[in-house]
Amino acid sequence: MRQLIACLALSATVLASPALADDPAACAKPRFSDVGWTDITATTAIAEVILKGLGYKPNITVLSVAVTFEALKNGDQDVFLGNWMPVQEPTQVPLVKDGKIDIVTTNLSGARIGFAVPKAAYDAGLKTYADIARFKDQLGGKLYGIEAGSSANATIAKMIQSNAFGLGGFSLVESSEQAMLAQVKREIGQGKPIVFFGWRPHPMNVNLPIAYLEKGDDVFGPNDGGATVVTLTRSGYAKACPNIGRLLSNLVFDVATEDKLMSNILDDKMQADQAASAWMKAHPDVLARWLDGVTTLDGKPGLAAVRAQIGL
Repeated sequence: MRQLIACLALSATVLASPALADDPAACAKPRFSDVGWTDITATTAIAEVILKGLGYKPNITVLSVAVTFEALKNGDQDVFLGNWMPVQEPTQVPLVKDGKIDIVTTNLSGARIGFAVPKAAYDAGLKTYADIARFKDQLGGKLYGIEAGSSANATIAKMIQSNAFGLGGFSLVESSEQAMLAQVKREIGQGKPIVFFGWRPHPMNVNLPIAYLEKGDDVFGPNDGGATVVTLTRSGYAKACPNIGRLLSNLVFDVATEDKLMSNILDDKMQADQAASAWMKAHPDVLARWLDGVTTLDGKPGLAAVRAQIGL
């Protein structure tokens, strides 16, 4: 009888304990691609801090968009939180259709991409895409994009090649996000117009007096560049690593959150992981949603572990 009672007690203890994590040891070091845009750096840092709290050892590599898609397709990277749609649609859709990469979730809605100009230039009449050609001399015949190989630059180059909106005589200036915005600040400081690739969320929308051009014939997507951001993985990753897959499905952000994180990184010069930890510590309620159904690598409650990781 005593043995039976002991067995029943042991069974009850096992049933009451958290289920062991489904992720095998091979999932312990998830590989993330960060394309160097501050919004993606910020959200990737949130994933990094959470995963460290869960006992994983995430590895983050800065790669271009083109290399990121190739790495996901080849299985050299596991996760990408920065698939901007529809601007990256030409690259993403064929790979998804062929089963080379997987869509996990839309992690951000309410975003926007497209040409932006200083507010002074907008007020002076540079309000639509069709107005750009009229300001060619003042603009020096230049359109400012981001890093080489990006889908945004490909879209701008196509506009120039097809002479859309009379842009055939313009040239595309490719550079990093930081270099482009430094140029924008210089032009604004000198009272000069500049046409550049802008997006939201980003502190530029708060820190700089800018406006987005209208009537773009949806070249950057419907509703003059209305956009969403999607989480991608290499093919079969969420099935192979279901605990991380559940976390990735739960990681959904908003524009205000990303604006704040990006400002902390760009304006306050915080390291991305420090900004992520500080934001989560100031907004602990979101952790319950993000960690719903998620455990540590060794099967313990995920929420408690992450709270401890960030000092709550």
